[in-house]
Amino acid sequence: MAVAPQIFDRKLLRCRRDRMAAADRGGSRPDFLLERVADDFAERLVFVRREFPIAASLGDHQGLLATRLRSLPTVGHVLDVEPSFRSLPLDGGWRLVADEEALPLAPSSLDLIVSGLSLQLVNDLPGALIQINRSLKPDGLFLGALLGGETLKELREAWILAEDELSGGASPRVAPFADVRDLGGLLQRAGFALPVADNDIVEVTYSSPLTLMQELKAMAASNPLIERRRSPVTRGLLLRAAEIYQDRFGLPNGRIPATFEIVTLTGWAPHESQQKPLQPGSAEVSLAAVLRDRSRDPGATE
Repeated sequence: MAVAPQIFDRKLLRCRRDRMAAADRGGSRPDFLLERVADDFAERLVFVRREFPIAASLGDHQGLLATRLRSLPTVGHVLDVEPSFRSLPLDGGWRLVADEEALPLAPSSLDLIVSGLSLQLVNDLPGALIQINRSLKPDGLFLGALLGGETLKELREAWILAEDELSGGASPRVAPFADVRDLGGLLQRAGFALPVADNDIVEVTYSSPLTLMQELKAMAASNPLIERRRSPVTRGLLLRAAEIYQDRFGLPNGRIPATFEIVTLTGWAPHESQQKPLQPGSAEVSLAAVLRDRSRDPGATE
């Protein structure tokens, strides 16, 4: 059995979430991206004409997404699943300490599984999606939001240029994120029916590059790569990266933009009642015949 490449330091991520949760019991952590995801998921679920008696929220950062789900009349019990014990909500409902890479969920036990902005930092994403699919009841729904490849492209470029200029080479400073088309393909490979992947580009502005970096640290989103350079960032490198960021991307009002790409994955556990695509060659009328007949019809319009 092939072992997935180890890109992200999962132990470091858990420790950072522990520290973040301990410092954020007052609710000061920036959650604007997760709030956007929670609003989007709630809106999508309103249009699904069915009930979800048992749901799970994976990697839920103190329960923000799970709390939103509990407010929906079609969602029953919600299980918070989080690798950081301190990040689990103190109240609200069922809680489980578990890593997204090894989910201890019983097969066919859940009607709905959601994940808000955590799966992009899983080393074995195909394996995690297979586990999620297996845990859903037939015709169960998965909604997942991940950060896509356009995320923090400005910061990535600034770090590369600054480090290459001062050190003669660049080390990975910003995590690589997958393309929306690749993520859609992973859903299909994991066995989901009716897989859909769509993306949303979110652009926000900050007073300075250093403010952006401080916010990323507060979100426990600073460099989580195993291959990261272990020596501390020098003041000179930090200031040069900020200077390049400001010079290349700064706005006329002095603020700087930051791009985030949210890729939303939707997939259903297979069930015999679901629509299935026609088998190749099963159409009763060929496309060529339709087009030929249409070209002969003087009333046809483009």
